[in-house]
Amino acid sequence: MTERAERFRALHESGCFALANAWDAGSARLLDGMGFQALATTSAGLAFMLGRRDGEAAVSRAEALANARDIIGATDLPVSADLEDGYGPAPEDAAATVREAVAAGLCGCTIEDTTANPDDPIHGFDAAVARVAAAVEAARAAPHPFVLTARAENFLHGRPDLDDTIRRLVAFAEAGADCLYAPALPDEDAIRAVVRAVAPKAVNVLMGPRSGLLPAARLAALGVRRVSVGGSIARAAYAAAIQAGEWLAAGDLPAFAAVMPHGEINRRMRGR
Repeated sequence: MTERAERFRALHESGCFALANAWDAGSARLLDGMGFQALATTSAGLAFMLGRRDGEAAVSRAEALANARDIIGATDLPVSADLEDGYGPAPEDAAATVREAVAAGLCGCTIEDTTANPDDPIHGFDAAVARVAAAVEAARAAPHPFVLTARAENFLHGRPDLDDTIRRLVAFAEAGADCLYAPALPDEDAIRAVVRAVAPKAVNVLMGPRSGLLPAARLAALGVRRVSVGGSIARAAYAAAIQAGEWLAAGDLPAFAAVMPHGEINRRMRGR
């Protein structure tokens, strides 16, 4: 476990790497064999796998950590987990979530400044910082390196306030977070501003700005250290399932000839 955790921490110290998001043991095994250096879970992918809607606090801490353990068991790669708001409003909730994440064998996790309350979706500044500080304290008590990523969610919740987002990320960095993350930043200038504000801490970007997705090499040139795709790989898989269901419903059985053969999927399930 320590060796995996040390590898994961080292990935954040220079360059830019892709963090592929798996949602179950099978997807983890497939991604493991594709050359990625680390994996992450996805709260959206997990919600879909359980037949639930994402973004409605419909998945429990126990379910998220059970899913993480399945993914850890399917790969030798370091695994970080999307643990949403830490499953509770108080700093101790975030700390308890990190302690359980460490015990599950994770090498890192993300904690958001969301409230799970659609009428008031973002914690106030002081509360948000206190929650990250508690999560960091729990992470530092781990017996192995643990990368704590703090997320500022303004742009995902109808609050396009870059100044407040940067203020939060800087405070999270000062509280000890190892990696900073603001999903859905609007453009390259915003990404560049975030990277500059929290340097030398690592910055995670969700694929790219809303103004248009960028190649990973361009994000690296902007100073981004980690690129993740959230639920996008899971969405691609579910979109393929929907399409296949539509073929069947329409009686278009010849369309299934385009599907990857059983033997190829079976081969890839062996992983590396």
